[in-house]
Amino acid sequence: MATTKTAAKTASTASKSASKTKKAPETTENVEESALNELFIDELKDIYWAETHLVKALAKLAKKATTDELRQAIETHIEQTENQVTRLESVFDSIEEKASAKKCEAMAGLIKESEEIVSDTEDGSITRDAGIISACQKVEHYEIASYGTLKTLAGVLGYTEAVELLDATLQEEKQTDELLTQIAVSAINQPAKSEKE
Repeated sequence: MATTKTAAKTASTASKSASKTKKAPETTENVEESALNELFIDELKDIYWAETHLVKALAKLAKKATTDELRQAIETHIEQTENQVTRLESVFDSIEEKASAKKCEAMAGLIKESEEIVSDTEDGSITRDAGIISACQKVEHYEIASYGTLKTLAGVLGYTEAVELLDATLQEEKQTDELLTQIAVSAINQPAKSEKE
């Protein structure tokens, strides 16, 4: 009888021990998910700041552009960017977070660089347009990287609606980058090549 009780007690202890072992990975997994979710939200705040500040920066670049084609492309992208800000607010809503911004040091640097390009080139010069395209494409490449990462993280976290919203913006950024390349190749780079200082 004592042997049976001892065996039962040992089995019970082993069962509790096994159940503790099973719960440990779940806790670690939850921490990892929570940390990843925090990273996702932090990155969302970052790009939200970037997009809201980019609207003003693009407006300044459009005014300084020499060619109508580039000016129109930038103005079209300003409208897109305003829609992208609204779309980001929908992403925040979809994950039940309040839309808020955190300064994006990368975008702040890219905007500053675009201002320097404008100040270092002559008004009305085609070379200025080449510089503006360069500045804009650096911004687009940063945004493509940011939205690609955000879309991937949203997928891992199971935010289906956010994935769709982020992908819509990602595709727009890629299209804008391609358009800027086309403008540079067809209308800007060759004339700028023969422009004197």
